[in-house]
Amino acid sequence: MKAMILNEYGADARFQASELPLPVVKAGHVLVRVAASSVNTVDTMIRQMGKDLPLSPDLPAVLGMDFAGTVEAIGEAVTQFAPGDEVYGCAGGLADLQGALAEHMLADARLIAHKPKTISMHEAAALPLVGITAYEGLLRAGVQAGQKVLVHGGTGGVGHVAVQLAKHFGATVYATAGGDKQMKIIEGYGAAAINYQTEKVADYVAKHTAGAGFDVVFDSVGGANLTNSFEAAALNAHVATTVSLLELDLTPAHFKGLSLHVVFMLIPMLYKHKREQHGAILTKLAEIVDAGALKPLLDEPRFGLDAVGDAYARLSSGQAIGKVVVEI
Repeated sequence: MKAMILNEYGADARFQASELPLPVVKAGHVLVRVAASSVNTVDTMIRQMGKDLPLSPDLPAVLGMDFAGTVEAIGEAVTQFAPGDEVYGCAGGLADLQGALAEHMLADARLIAHKPKTISMHEAAALPLVGITAYEGLLRAGVQAGQKVLVHGGTGGVGHVAVQLAKHFGATVYATAGGDKQMKIIEGYGAAAINYQTEKVADYVAKHTAGAGFDVVFDSVGGANLTNSFEAAALNAHVATTVSLLELDLTPAHFKGLSLHVVFMLIPMLYKHKREQHGAILTKLAEIVDAGALKPLLDEPRFGLDAVGDAYARLSSGQAIGKVVVEI
């Protein structure tokens, strides 16, 4: 099978076309003919940082965590899928798991689900990592109907899904963005858009919550922005973040009695820990998509497998609006 591999790590590491043996089907797994894969920030981090990240695969490496495709063969004890089924998931591209930047990949059946029926393979490939992350974060934060939810980074990969899911769960949703196009996308989801470049936290907290703060803050920007999340949160509120790799003074969180939830959705893949939960979330997300309540936001440029380096450069440039997808 054709695959794009890395023979070295680094900011300038090049993907090279290679012929690899077809994966051998094993118990509990399915062999998938990959149709598309999307690029996530963690993929670009693996390429650039290599073994400085403990989750990076050994070289030569086939990256790509997200995929959509068609089941070609099933292993022993797999009962929920059959050859010909269209599936999607986040099931490779790290540690000892071959990624999706290849014509075929072997996927643990617990990590995948039937693809939403109402969207294309191209669209479905954009959802797994960001969809699971957004769903898990909102679930752990206990989102309920009637709450006021703030999403930092409302048009980012995780953020745009969190906005739509919070709306689906019945919350009143607000989201930050930094440009007119992004603001319009957020408003198109039925949420209130906040320009973080022109509005101070105290001002939009006063405007939208009468100074009380938001019941849930989903911070898909994270890092130093967590201080803004603490400031925007109500007393005893929940803050969920996807980026907490920093030293931070938790004093503001203490005096507000905040609950902080760190979402690291790669844990089931890395540690074989409750992998079936990812399959269950993806099944639920497919239902939400097919009900018309969730649609992946796709960056406009399209890339083929041979142009995967350009796809990674596109995401790393910061110019992409929505998910960058590679057709296999």
